[in-house]
Amino acid sequence: MSVIPFDEREGTIWFDGAMVPWRDAKIHVLSHGLHYGSAVFEGERAYGGRIFKSREHSERLRRSAQLLDFTIPYSVDEIEAAKAHVLATSGLQDAYLRPVAWRGSEMMGVAAQKNTIHLAIAAWEWPSYFDPATKMKGIRLDLADYRRPDPRTAPSTSKAAGLYMICTISKHRAENKGYADALMLDWEDNVAECTGANVFFVADGVIHTPQADRFLNGITRQTVIELAKRRGVRVVERRIRPEEMSGFSECFITGSAAEVTPVSEIGPYRFTPAELTKTLMDDYTAEVQPRAEAA
Repeated sequence: MSVIPFDEREGTIWFDGAMVPWRDAKIHVLSHGLHYGSAVFEGERAYGGRIFKSREHSERLRRSAQLLDFTIPYSVDEIEAAKAHVLATSGLQDAYLRPVAWRGSEMMGVAAQKNTIHLAIAAWEWPSYFDPATKMKGIRLDLADYRRPDPRTAPSTSKAAGLYMICTISKHRAENKGYADALMLDWEDNVAECTGANVFFVADGVIHTPQADRFLNGITRQTVIELAKRRGVRVVERRIRPEEMSGFSECFITGSAAEVTPVSEIGPYRFTPAELTKTLMDDYTAEVQPRAEAA
């Protein structure tokens, strides 16, 4: 992965309806989104020049903004066209795309009713989220100290920037202890998700995953559930207690960045990446590749 800082890269970024030089895509230091977390974003991957489930991401971006009580001034179709233009302009076939929307700088304070809503979209090359050699062995996860918030205290089903503050803290703490990421519990101490990915477990050929009504129901998560069901694999969405992890044989996480990544360890619990995880990894790889148009 390139070590060039993101504000010093070459290229162009779509910014409020226009393509601007990468280095000029800047906002004011007194933007509301920076101070109060009034921003939403998406993480998407393109494979072979096609953005996987692009429309679902665009729809979720607008829905997340609505949960934060603001409206992105572009329709889903306009966002779709902008993303396609960004990808084509980048010259990349396989890429990561980051749309982000935020409140601007007209008002500075908790209230920001009159602030302009901005939207930017960038694309760059981003290989596997985890080191490929490590990924096949299964990554190691720590147990995070912070919990995912009660939906009564935050818009927990939105992809809101502010909700990732404790994710950054948790991932940094995990990395400083030699882990790749951290598993977070919910406010009732049930298994929830990782800092940027959903989690799945396997026991006796059945997949178990936390019910996604207290955190983001990932688009990759939904895709993997569908892939498993196509193969006739039973998927159970339910509350999972941490101590239950001792009874699972396999574990993997999913996300646009992580794709499908096996897990070998979560705190004191151990797992062995095996056939079902590998099958879903292969199925996901096949699913995201552009299909040839029928003659």
